[in-house]
Amino acid sequence: MLLGGLSACSLNINPISDQSEINLSTKDTTDKRIKYKDRAAMEAVYKNLYTVMRDRQEHWYLDYLLFSETRSDNAYAGTTGNEIVPVETNALDASNPDIARDWDRYLEDIAAANAVISNIDLVPDKAFSQDERNQWKAEAKIFRAMMIFDMARWWGNIPLNLSEAPDITAENIRDVYPIYFPKPSTQVEAYQQVITDLKDAINYAPSLNPADKTLLSKTVAYAILARVYAEMGNWQEVINYCNLIEADGIRLEDDYRTLWKFDATTKEVTRNSREVILEMQYNSGSGNWVSWMFGRDYNDPEYSFTWAKWITPSRDLMAAFDAAGDTIRRNQTIVYEACTWSNYYPAEHYPFMYKCRSGLNSIIKLRGGDFVLLKAEALARTHQDGEALALVNQIRNRVKLPALAGLTGEKLLDAILNERRLELALEGSRFFDLVRFGKLLEVMNTLNSRDEGRLPQARPFVENHRLMPIPQTALDQNVNLTQNPGY
Repeated sequence: MLLGGLSACSLNINPISDQSEINLSTKDTTDKRIKYKDRAAMEAVYKNLYTVMRDRQEHWYLDYLLFSETRSDNAYAGTTGNEIVPVETNALDASNPDIARDWDRYLEDIAAANAVISNIDLVPDKAFSQDERNQWKAEAKIFRAMMIFDMARWWGNIPLNLSEAPDITAENIRDVYPIYFPKPSTQVEAYQQVITDLKDAINYAPSLNPADKTLLSKTVAYAILARVYAEMGNWQEVINYCNLIEADGIRLEDDYRTLWKFDATTKEVTRNSREVILEMQYNSGSGNWVSWMFGRDYNDPEYSFTWAKWITPSRDLMAAFDAAGDTIRRNQTIVYEACTWSNYYPAEHYPFMYKCRSGLNSIIKLRGGDFVLLKAEALARTHQDGEALALVNQIRNRVKLPALAGLTGEKLLDAILNERRLELALEGSRFFDLVRFGKLLEVMNTLNSRDEGRLPQARPFVENHRLMPIPQTALDQNVNLTQNPGY
């Protein structure tokens, strides 16, 4: 799983230095199981999880948005690259280098978590308290669960290794191969492992710290549990975990605009919003570089603004905002600039994704607005229509939209799906929402007739396209894998 060199990476901006057993561990000559001799050695491995999560933004943010927003009605690919255009035209296949990169990165992240989980209790340092060991292990389990969940949603059946793989030698290669290249677990089995990891972690993970929303806290575990139970259709558990999120103090910001604030004069951005559950924070020395992959970095407006950007907002998304009279969220999601290209719009008035507007802005991974609407969906699906509608109207009230009334059943669910589109546009939810609501084929196979700017589909969407192709590099390495149907 540590075969990072096999990643077909077409984009590798500001890569972090690789941290591995070679530069983080010290072998104990008396017990071959012991890799880390003291707390300091293990701390480096533990802190590496946060470094990876903050700095390697390609797979869990850049590509995550590309595949979830461009494979929906919210965005066009934006660029003309051979690896990007097939996302918009539904022409993905196993040779796509971005898919290969993401597959490898997720497996590397899981392996990094395994390094903590498998070794932390073996560290022979009496000054390393059991409470601290338990907390670090809990955070590693939340990190691992987050990566397993994303992988399983993208690819379905995935090779799931929960232990650290030993070094390969001529003597042990037959025994070690199944550890490096295991048989795949089903999507349901992967979800069950996510649930197990998170429920274990809740016992020892840190509580939500209002002054530091970068931590893998109990509230993060509740949020991922709510999401995975939604994927499994267990709506009562979704309600339960959304209630725990609220009990931990997560509240909507009074003003939607607060979430995305950037002041070019003072460099002020919003940190640790009361609505945020998990975010990655950046400063001038450790920038959020994906900002200029989506549009303009308003901290340095001319930087890398000479080539077309990913995830261009679609006309269909703009029409949805306009139909709802939703100017507040539209203006926080989309910004117009003059540029030097005209792939989808006239160069003098070109729209860009605006929710990641500078290298100093946080990347928000989990926030309360998502889970207010997820709870509304769960209530609607369990025939608690009045309570569901009240939550939808709470979201609408914040952006000065009139309350909805009298909606029940399928009409209420349609309203919730539309509200999620407007509230969470270009944050990575739309594709998964369309799948969960059973609307993917209906929406995507009629999109070319509604959206004159979208590239023609190479093939219709079918049920198999709710999953992505497993990369050919992975199939070549692991004989236990089989390609997902439809690719």
